[in-house]
Amino acid sequence: MTLKLGDTAPDFEAQTTQGTIRFHDWLGGSWGVLFSHPKDFTPVCTTELGYMARIKPEFDRRDVKIIGLSVDPVGDHSRWADDIRETQGTAPNYPIIGDADFKVSKLYDMLPASTSGDPSKRTPADNQTVRNVFVIGPDKKLKLILVYPMTTGRNFDEVVRVIDSLQLTAKHRVATPANWKPGEDVIIAGSVSDEEAKKIYPKGWKAPRPYLRIVPQPDVTD
Repeated sequence: MTLKLGDTAPDFEAQTTQGTIRFHDWLGGSWGVLFSHPKDFTPVCTTELGYMARIKPEFDRRDVKIIGLSVDPVGDHSRWADDIRETQGTAPNYPIIGDADFKVSKLYDMLPASTSGDPSKRTPADNQTVRNVFVIGPDKKLKLILVYPMTTGRNFDEVVRVIDSLQLTAKHRVATPANWKPGEDVIIAGSVSDEEAKKIYPKGWKAPRPYLRIVPQPDVTD
């Protein structure tokens, strides 16, 4: 079955560049981002892993743990880290899963269940579907699934923006409009009646249409 938003993120045990982990235990009560790669020593992925290392403080500030995955052994990841440091200026400062047995890739529906064999004999094109981003909530549910082609580098600034929206809307009964950024106006969720909204927003709201009720962003510390 294909994974869907709201499904529980599959748990697993795996070797990583920072030791063996049990995924759900490793996440604990934090949010998480799992982003996957079809092969070590590939050009686009090299830039992605370096960029994620540079912006890791942004994820830390939001209590989000990040973890990479590549369909190669952990030993290869360590050698690749040297290339990433030299070409991108920052080596990965988060764990990267070694998925040489394809277990996690298959568990997350990124490779067919029938996939087997020696990962070193597979090309990036063989693993091209392993280019996903999964955002997981503290409840271990999947909150976002993105799938990218091989030739398009991922926009991790957008992933941060989405997490800001997810964390805000998980705490307050609001939705965020197109291209929303933190601090901008939000929309009262459709599940909130006008009577409820009057109690939550006693100063009222702007409503260009009855179903489009716009209010300032709630204080994220409330």
